[in-house]
Amino acid sequence: MNRRLFSFGVPGAALFATGAAAPAARPAELFRGALLETNPSLSRFNPLRYILFFDDFDNGHNGWCELEANHNGNLDDLRPALRDMRPPQISSCTFFDIGTHGSMDGTYALKIATRPRIFHTATGIKRMTFGKPGPVQFEMWFTFKPEQTFNSEGPWDGNVSPSQLDFGDFTVSNDVCGGDGGPRFMCALRYWNTDLDNRLAEKWAYKTSLHTTTKMDRAGQRAPSQTMDYQVQDIHDWADIPGGRQPLCFNEVATKINWHYLRWVFDTRERRNTLLQVNDLILDLRKVPVLTYPQPYRAESHLMNFVLDVRTHKPVRNFLFVDSALVSFGE
Repeated sequence: MNRRLFSFGVPGAALFATGAAAPAARPAELFRGALLETNPSLSRFNPLRYILFFDDFDNGHNGWCELEANHNGNLDDLRPALRDMRPPQISSCTFFDIGTHGSMDGTYALKIATRPRIFHTATGIKRMTFGKPGPVQFEMWFTFKPEQTFNSEGPWDGNVSPSQLDFGDFTVSNDVCGGDGGPRFMCALRYWNTDLDNRLAEKWAYKTSLHTTTKMDRAGQRAPSQTMDYQVQDIHDWADIPGGRQPLCFNEVATKINWHYLRWVFDTRERRNTLLQVNDLILDLRKVPVLTYPQPYRAESHLMNFVLDVRTHKPVRNFLFVDSALVSFGE
């Protein structure tokens, strides 16, 4: 079966976790529901009305690439925080002890991997545009791990490995621009596994300052020494999401991976986050502030990029693996 056959939107409506009574289903909705429920690749997602794309990384990169700083042809003249973000890789999730783990469904996952350097960040970005403004939903099945080391601090009791403290954080974010010139904004939600002092944090947060763009940098609107967090102007510009503490399954050692479900809804009309679901945790994000750039940004009309990044807080490589991802839109 060609899995990609079902990646196109079929007219209908889908509600998820709203508690609202569903109206009587029309034939198109019944057909759409049957397609989703009988296709194992799609039935583990909960898309909105129209599917924009469905990426199963057994089929390749699907347009996910490295985030590169803007430049004028000289790759030696890039902003320091974005000089070495590393490209995403297709990985069979192979480890030294068990060999090939494979992805959740198939062999390959998208792997975003840092260098073993404190506060190094690696990214994957998929560049799209949007038509009608409104709700957009990003879903993925993911797991995260540090590279296995054997010199971590702390005792091992046979269950919780000190290697859990070797993973820093990962972030899901976007880059959205309205018409020609703006408005432009970037929503960003970060899972802090450990804090900046390498203590277990296990919580979700949102950023409180604007991502420094190349345009801002060239205008001198930057913190020149801040290269440890490209998402914000100061490394401390994050605030906890109320109710956002969430211990995620680490499963004892760095070579045992368990897959997690994530669903994130934002609104390109309202310029805000709406909802974050990770496994059974559902957070209402409508009151989480999202900053808008005061500067106009031409050449980016209806921009809608999706970004995943992972950052290590120690000299240990950190990995974010994504089995598959689906983006849908519509009310």
